Amino acid sequence: MSEESRVAIVTGAARGIGAATARRLAADGMAVAVVDIEEAATKETVDAIAGAGGRALGVGADVSDRDQVEAAVSRVAAELGAPTVLVNNAGVLRDNLLFKMTNADWDTVMGVHLRGAFLFSQAAQKHMVDQKWGRIVNLSSTSALGNRGQANYAAAKAGLQGFTKTLAIELGPFGVTVNAVAPGFIVTDMTAATAARMKVDFDDFQKHAAAEIPVRRPGRPEDVAHTISFLASEGAGFVSGQVIYVAGGPRD
Repeated sequence: MSEESRVAIVTGAARGIGAATARRLAADGMAVAVVDIEEAATKETVDAIAGAGGRALGVGADVSDRDQVEAAVSRVAAELGAPTVLVNNAGVLRDNLLFKMTNADWDTVMGVHLRGAFLFSQAAQKHMVDQKWGRIVNLSSTSALGNRGQANYAAAKAGLQGFTKTLAIELGPFGVTVNAVAPGFIVTDMTAATAARMKVDFDDFQKHAAAEIPVRRPGRPEDVAHTISFLASEGAGFVSGQVIYVAGGPRD
């Protein structure tokens, strides 16, 4: 099968990195299921793909809810075809210092990032194993290396790296590769929200970030989407269990 006959699922695809990834995979020729917590929120991404001549389906699902995830994957298979590409991008922030962090702050972040990736991977891998071909890409972050005020987010993103490497071992014999992409500073609504929380002007926030990045600019959602496009391609079949930092410079 070529990219033109693949079906991809991208979670958290209403905006930001997820939307850029959905558009890029559609440009690669894939039919794309645009998943977000509210189906109505997916309209802009779906319309952009359709307007460019691609095929897309908007799907509403809470990624942390097993019944909703399984229903979403079944719907994608019925309406677009068996999904063999999955991008686990859905994410939320509940930043706070450890002594202020609530149970809800912790559980919400773990539920969306880790449980969501687990549930979607588990539901989608059945189709990949049947097809003897699959690509799973999980969104980690440079925060996995540690970041003040993000104990929950950093733990979840580090957990996704271990999840990625384990799935690569388990699913590799069935023709399925599993990799993670770890973005650095990317200009999105999420980073804008971080600046607002810190009471910093977003333009100044970006300039400060760029000064610390070797390529001297903040990242764009498209930078991440291009990397995901490669990992989801036929040509990436011998790349698995890897964590690729898309951060404008080297990271440990």
